[in-house]
Amino acid sequence: MSPTGKLFKWGTFAYEAFLALPIIGGSFVVANAWVPLGVAFLLHAVAIIILLKERGPIIGNAVGVVTSVVALIPFVGWIMHAITAIILLVEGLSGSRRTRY
Repeated sequence: MSPTGKLFKWGTFAYEAFLALPIIGGSFVVANAWVPLGVAFLLHAVAIIILLKERGPIIGNAVGVVTSVVALIPFVGWIMHAITAIILLVEGLSGSRRTRY
């Protein structure tokens, strides 16, 4: 993965992990009128485009796009943000171990 791909993979992970915090993430989303979900959608969409060009793993970001839409439902959103953060973490760690030849 290129530095840009890694930045988007780890950046979207950090954002999803923050939104997955039970009280803090939910309060942040509600206080900002659900705009953070739109930001998450855009971040994941851009990450998918970048990672497709690099042939990197996009499953975590694809789940993130779905999460951004489904997260309008309070408890479902919390669970989906946590699942998405875990998937992005696994992809980020496995992508860091791959070496280019």
